[in-house]
Amino acid sequence: MSFSKSDKVDGFLNDIQFQSPEMFEILMSIRTIFHDASSGLAEDIKYGGLVFTISNTLIGGIFVYAKHISIEFSFGAKLSDPDKILEGKGKKRRHIKIHAIEDIEKKKVEDFVRTAVNPNQQP
Repeated sequence: MSFSKSDKVDGFLNDIQFQSPEMFEILMSIRTIFHDASSGLAEDIKYGGLVFTISNTLIGGIFVYAKHISIEFSFGAKLSDPDKILEGKGKKRRHIKIHAIEDIEKKKVEDFVRTAVNPNQQP
């Protein structure tokens, strides 16, 4: 099944679909949120996950683990997070762990992605 214009991305997505249909469903939902946030996003496979760039700047990525999915934000420390949803203590990066499809809405993934992709438009 073809999911993108990239054989590398398609191979990654096919592997996840085969290994864990549940994680695949979560991954595809998050991927759609990224693509809906900006038509200028490019996707690739790097660092073991699906990453998104705009004008060659890494915005973030989706990384699949056995029991959760991690959504990484390259400049997550700059994102407004009054509810303390973002995890991590580094100078720049932050992440959100998703354990179930319901976490996408509960943890306000769409707001974080939209802001990460369009930093001048706060939700």
